[in-house]
Amino acid sequence: MSSETAFSLALTGDSMITRRASVYGGQIGKILKIIKDADVAFTNLEIVPNDFQGYPAKESGGSHLAAHSYVLDDLLEIGFDLFATATNHSLNYSIPGLLALIDILNQRGATFAGIGRNLAEARMPAYFDHPAGTIALLSCASSFAKGQEASEQRTDMLGRPGLNPMRFDRIFEITPEQMATLKEIAEEIEVERTRRETIQLGFGFPPDSPDIFPFLDASFRESNTPGVHTSPKAKDLDGISQWVREARVRADTVLVSLHAHEQWHNNEEPAEFIPSFAHRMIDEGADVVVMHGPHLLRGIEIYRGKPIFYSLGNFFAQNELVYQLPSDSYDTFRIDYSATPGEVYSTRSQHDRKGFPSDHRYWETIVPLCHFDQNQLVRVEIVPVSLGLGQPSHRRGRPRLAEGDEATAILERLAKLCEPYGTRLDIRDGRANIAVGA
Repeated sequence: MSSETAFSLALTGDSMITRRASVYGGQIGKILKIIKDADVAFTNLEIVPNDFQGYPAKESGGSHLAAHSYVLDDLLEIGFDLFATATNHSLNYSIPGLLALIDILNQRGATFAGIGRNLAEARMPAYFDHPAGTIALLSCASSFAKGQEASEQRTDMLGRPGLNPMRFDRIFEITPEQMATLKEIAEEIEVERTRRETIQLGFGFPPDSPDIFPFLDASFRESNTPGVHTSPKAKDLDGISQWVREARVRADTVLVSLHAHEQWHNNEEPAEFIPSFAHRMIDEGADVVVMHGPHLLRGIEIYRGKPIFYSLGNFFAQNELVYQLPSDSYDTFRIDYSATPGEVYSTRSQHDRKGFPSDHRYWETIVPLCHFDQNQLVRVEIVPVSLGLGQPSHRRGRPRLAEGDEATAILERLAKLCEPYGTRLDIRDGRANIAVGA
């Protein structure tokens, strides 16, 4: 630190960690030292390190990501201080598994946000005290299965444990001719009759807007140009904003985390509702908005002098090393129960020919170092990271400091992802910098 009021905040994306990593040196040790040397470090806990307690949920969000609790100890040993826990895997082992995770995090004194025994607890900020000031963390997710969101507690009834939801509305726009065909189909297969009966019985409601036509679980609207549009649900946006304002007056630095898989035109472009959410968070008082979920890099925006990281990709990608899997995973991937967990993942990727192991973008990431002075962000330093694509499954997935041509390629690809937001990277000597203030 250059002064008592200066500090650095290291940010990482998804930590799907299933083995110890703090024991390694070399390029792995170099990037872990950067985490250790930062004054404060953040990661998204994309794993449930609760020793497989609880009951497997039917909906896993892709894979049942649980681990032994010692991987949490390893993350703490590496130097992580802040843990976002609202993800589509938070309830992979149902509510008992979630409650076990909460207990394990509390037993270790970890600073975490995004899950709780009811909605208020899941939404509340967590606070981390540092000599240069207090950092508040809020965590929420837009990607999760129905019923995994926490619910409000009433005076006469407990709330439901779960994650902090940031739900959104999705509307598909189709031409008038397509709408006429859709309505005809809805009538002929009796979907529309069933919907009207559901409303009549009191178990459903008509659309909020008369120009919306609901079909199955989707909403459609006429337009001359077909497309899809998303917007954040006002109730969740307002609820999260309330706690951002609370954090603003109780902390020096406010960090908001969103776990969002949703995309727009391609998986490197966030869905339309995501920038709206991020801008609102900064308008309400957030200093940094960090996102993760799609497991690959997205661009960086500087909004009102504050950084928005639309996705930091993976930091640990050891999902192929999950120690054990429930029968639901075997059913999902259509694999015989006699297979071992390693065989499940190898079969799913067709021996690395499809899925994550077949695409280099899932194995390239960055660690932004946000440099603050007197509670003002003055510079963002970008450190390129490789996860070792091409290595055997038990060796890849650990972060390694990228250098040379590999570092340049990662940073140049990131620079292109940043162009739509008008963010320019100054790339020099295997690092990049973004100037955001004086």
